[in-house]
Amino acid sequence: MEHPILTAIRRVGFSPLGWFAPKPDDRAPQGARFVILIGNAGPAMFRRFAAERDPSTDTMDAWTRDVVTLLARDLEAQAVYPFDMNPPWPFLTWARRGGAGHVSPLGLNIHPTYGLWHAYRAALLFPVEFDIPVQPPGPHPCESCATKPCLTACPVGAFDGVSYDVPACAAHLAKPAGNDCMRGGCLARHACPVGQGFAYAPAQAEFHMWAFLTARQKA
Repeated sequence: MEHPILTAIRRVGFSPLGWFAPKPDDRAPQGARFVILIGNAGPAMFRRFAAERDPSTDTMDAWTRDVVTLLARDLEAQAVYPFDMNPPWPFLTWARRGGAGHVSPLGLNIHPTYGLWHAYRAALLFPVEFDIPVQPPGPHPCESCATKPCLTACPVGAFDGVSYDVPACAAHLAKPAGNDCMRGGCLARHACPVGQGFAYAPAQAEFHMWAFLTARQKA
């Protein structure tokens, strides 16, 4: 039977993506005895967001904060967010501590179940430690992937296995040639065979691509 806290997270449309009892070098806020990373995996969270807000004008960060603030209050937890940049919280490091996967050649975290189709939206910090077994991340799927199609699928070669050429990616999305990526989502992510059943639907993919491009244009 699933732990009630994990069930409560799913009930509000988020997915629990990893959890751990932090050690001093994990850079968790003082007083945190247990960390649960939550976010989206597949379409459930975006469906709730689109039902409650207008994706063409509202930001997912603001909606996330509204929903997770209430969830944290109900669970007697503190919430921190990856879009809070002062200080920047080490979400990817926490994810690997919580058994939520490995680093892919794209630099994104690859989850053993969801592949590249997940994202961390918040972390719930609890003042007590829970007896929830940490999920093993399993073997690194990219190490047994001989062809690594994710590194050759990008139309502008933004990924080389070491770095991500963000300006090249953004410039491509801003042009008519980038419509396939803009409307359907990153072709490099689509090329990965892991977690294909959780790939974002077109509306969700386009929402995230527009958010990325808009942020780049404002930078």
